[in-house]
Amino acid sequence: MRVLIDFVVALHIIGIAALLGGFLGQMKAMKAGTARFVPGMLHGALTMLVTGVALVGLDQADDHPVNNVKIGIKLLILVVILGLVYVKRDEAKVGKGPFVAVGALTVANIFIATLWT
Repeated sequence: MRVLIDFVVALHIIGIAALLGGFLGQMKAMKAGTARFVPGMLHGALTMLVTGVALVGLDQADDHPVNNVKIGIKLLILVVILGLVYVKRDEAKVGKGPFVAVGALTVANIFIATLWT
């Protein structure tokens, strides 16, 4: 079971890398006012959602304690990120506000995951 959990954690990290990498890759375009949500950002967020739910289920199945408040907050943040990226995904350029919000929420999710014990 541990190998499966570690594999899903690796996929979860790949998802966050795609989301954050897409954001960082558009930073120069944001300064020019032409930033957009690239498909990799949506796919990364969806990967995070699926693997995050799987991780909670696997941890509970393996009798590991799960901090439901932490998971709930992380899920809420991810739903907001997904909403912003999904709604604005077809726009040629995205305003600075929603774009920065996605980046800030992504970083917040990373810090919650790593610092909240």
